[in-house]
Amino acid sequence: MTQLDLFLPFGLPPPEMARDLLRELKMPALAMLLARATRIEHQTVDGFSRALPHEIRLAHLLGLPDRSTESSPAIATAMMRRFDLSDAEGTWFMLQPVHLHIAHDHLVLTDPRQLALSEEEARALFSAVQPLFDEYGHTLLFGDASTWFLRADAWGDLQTSTPDAASGHNVDIWMPKGKHERDWRRLQNEVQMHWHTHAVNEAREMSGRKVVNSIWLWGGAPASASAGSDNGNTKLTGFTLPGSIDPYAMSLEHAVPVTSVDEVVRAASRHGVLILDELTGLALGNVWAEWLTVMKQYETVWFAPLLTALRNGDLDRLTITVSHDHALATYAAGKSSLRKFWRKPSLVPLAA
Repeated sequence: MTQLDLFLPFGLPPPEMARDLLRELKMPALAMLLARATRIEHQTVDGFSRALPHEIRLAHLLGLPDRSTESSPAIATAMMRRFDLSDAEGTWFMLQPVHLHIAHDHLVLTDPRQLALSEEEARALFSAVQPLFDEYGHTLLFGDASTWFLRADAWGDLQTSTPDAASGHNVDIWMPKGKHERDWRRLQNEVQMHWHTHAVNEAREMSGRKVVNSIWLWGGAPASASAGSDNGNTKLTGFTLPGSIDPYAMSLEHAVPVTSVDEVVRAASRHGVLILDELTGLALGNVWAEWLTVMKQYETVWFAPLLTALRNGDLDRLTITVSHDHALATYAAGKSSLRKFWRKPSLVPLAA
């Protein structure tokens, strides 16, 4: 049996905008899939959560340690393997260069995607602070321009937040909490001072770009943590899109680059996972015109071909998980689902 789990983070528009946005969408294939499918999961997050609903669901699917809403998914060491970095021992965290902006009397985290750091800029900033981490007894490793790794064995108790969950919010309640939070704050402050007058930031400011003025810690995991599957038996095949920076897609052990459903079907094993992650940055930035454009592109490139693959039997089962920052829903469909002719195609499920 060939199964594809497709994740569409922020495919659910905000409730207050859903009616207006969905009115602009003409997506007959997705409307058919959602109408004929069976909703197998629905959840809402009413309180404070350090990770978004789809991040928690993906962490479970990948077999990462379950932290529920108490801390960010333990994804650091799984990501390190993607960069061929050694993680034989210790506790490791994801460390991302970020921009914090002042809003009245508090600081707000800007979506790290907006920095668009170049490799050259990132390596210069990294080199400027690496000796500082050495002084504190922490190993700092470079993954790529936006993804670094910090070893801090004593900080395993820290409750951290994913940058996507914290973006656009007052950072105070999203900062790491725990026994060593003061140690983290001290190190974070020193990094900020080192970068304050750095040549990279001076050049970025002169060109009207956001400066890199802080770092974000999350995803802490022991070296033994790895990405596998939710039951330990089924090997997941991850499919990644060109240019994708989604950490959950990247942390799958056997990630296959794809650009079309045909490639997915040809490469599919028993169970594949595909994350269409372009909507996240647009939703966090409230760029809804572009959100509509990308959704329409997904209809042509992904949903219409997926509907055909189900009809032809090239795909036995398809699940579609849609979410926003406070809700998640999963719909499952197979070839037999498409025979439910009495269910009229509709995008209403996206308004849930």
